[in-house]
Parts: sequence; structure tokens; C-alpha cells
Amino acid sequence: MDRNLAVNLGRVTEAAALASGKHLGRGDKNGADQAAVDAMRRMFDTVDIDGIVVIGEGEMDEAPMLYIGEHIGTKEEGGAKVDIAVDPLDGTTSIANGLPNAISVVAVTPRGCMLHAPDMYMEKIACGPKAAGMIDIKASPEENIIRVAKALGKDVTDITVAVLDRERHVDLVNAIRNAGARIQMISDGDVMSALATCFDHTGVDLMMGIGGAPEGVLAAAALKCMRGDFQCILKPEDDEQIARCQLMGASLDRVYRLDDLVQGDDILFAATGVSNGELLKGVQYLGNNKAQTETLILRSATGTVRFMEATHYLDRKPEYAK
Repeated sequence: MDRNLAVNLGRVTEAAALASGKHLGRGDKNGADQAAVDAMRRMFDTVDIDGIVVIGEGEMDEAPMLYIGEHIGTKEEGGAKVDIAVDPLDGTTSIANGLPNAISVVAVTPRGCMLHAPDMYMEKIACGPKAAGMIDIKASPEENIIRVAKALGKDVTDITVAVLDRERHVDLVNAIRNAGARIQMISDGDVMSALATCFDHTGVDLMMGIGGAPEGVLAAAALKCMRGDFQCILKPEDDEQIARCQLMGASLDRVYRLDDLVQGDDILFAATGVSNGELLKGVQYLGNNKAQTETLILRSATGTVRFMEATHYLDRKPEYAK
């Protein structure tokens, strides 16, 4: 894929972040999400791709845009034929409540290289490149913590595990504490917590727990770009979800690894901070219709990790003002 496409994806996530950032702390997560969806969809119309959404806002009858199967991009002859995974606002509750680590995120692969993950839960474990190959989702939390500590040259008591703050994780939290590790509880949005394991300054060494399967594929795309590690097991909650897994040929006992979720080595990933976090600054509105954003752009083919800071003069960008 054209390397310039990576920067254009950054513009897509910037647009969604600028639109949804206006809703910080206002208690309206649906309004924030809709603003992000609208802005992201408009910006995709300017990107020179023939894209199909494989992970999006839901099925066609559930979402008016960015729905699974939707063709987006300019779709002109010669445009890259790609699969697209989007989460216009990962962390809707965080934005509504004025909490950190909400992002807008996109991942792109060549056509047919991304798992069409069903909209259900999956158990996940993720780590950065220094501990890649050491984790095993079938092993106990204690065993995984010990393995990662050894790989990082840390004492177990210095390992920090990111976990979504949910009632379903009571036993996991107790196991991590009994192992002697530290815990960073996440209010919402586990794409960023998985990605945080790849950056020393975030202080996150491991991510564990149960979260959304679509977000898992997005996280896997980023971790593959960073040479990290990610494993997951689908966790359907009812007969309908079990039937959906069977329809897509998924095994409920199968451990999905990076290459199962995102194939090849031509992956692009972009994420823009919406609210402030350890890895990305949130949108800052500066007055006089100006705003600043920070975006992370990853390209697997070269391993490039690019942080893009931008100042936006919004009155010169009519597409952002709609």
C-alpha cells in the first residue's frame, strides 16, 4: 500500500476526534459517538481507496454509515483495494464522563487480510515487543505475569497489568493481586491499553481481560505493527452468538493469534487522542476556532512509529464544521 495512505488515515481519525472531543464531560456518549461517525465517514470520502468496512458500527440494518460491508473511499480506478476496521470513538463512556484515554482509531489491510470479528466478547491478553512470545492465554494470570517479568528484567511486584473495570473481572483482579503485580484499572476502551504495552513510558506491561472482539482486531493490528503479542478466545454469551461463530467457521476453543486476526505485513494503523491519556494527548481547543490534536500512525512494512501533532484552523476546514 502507498505509504502516504498512512498519513491520510491520520487525517480521518483527526476529523473524528475533533468532532467528538466537543462532547467531553457532557454526559452524552451517543451524541459523541455519532459526531465521530459522521466526521470520519465524511473524511473517508476524500481518501483514494476502494475500501470495505469489515469492522464498524454494526450491520447495515443497525447503522446508517460505517456499517459492515459498506464501500468507502473515492473508489476510483487504481485505488488500493483494502479492508478497513474502524472505531470512530473507542471510549464513549470516557468522553461522556470526562475520563482519559478515549481515541478515534482506524486499521487498514489489503483485501481479505483482516478477520471479520463478530460483535461479541473475547478474552484477551497483550504485551509489547520485549515480551513477545512469552504470553499464553491458556496459562494462569500468575504464570503470565512471571513470564513477562522475566522477559522485561523486572520483579513481579513491578509489573503493571491493565484491566477493564468490570464486575466480570473480579476473579482476574484477585489473581493478579495474589501474584503480587500492580493493576491499572481502565474505565473504558481497551484498544489503547493493549497498545500501551508497547511503550515504556506508559508503565503498562500487560493487558488482560474480556472485552469486545472488534476492538481486539484493532488492537491486534496495532500490536502487529509494533511487533508485540496478542492472543484471544471468543466468548459468545448466548445461542445466537454461538450460531454466529459457527456460521463464520470460528472455534470457541481456538486461541486466535496475531496472524489469525491480521494477515501479512502490510498493515496501517492510526489513532488520534480524544481525551488525554498516557500515550496520546486529547483534543485541545485553543480559541479563535483553532484546535490541536496528537495522532499515532503505525506502518508494519517499515516498523515506522510516527507521532503527528497538528494545529487545525477549523474555519479553513469546512468539512470539520458540518
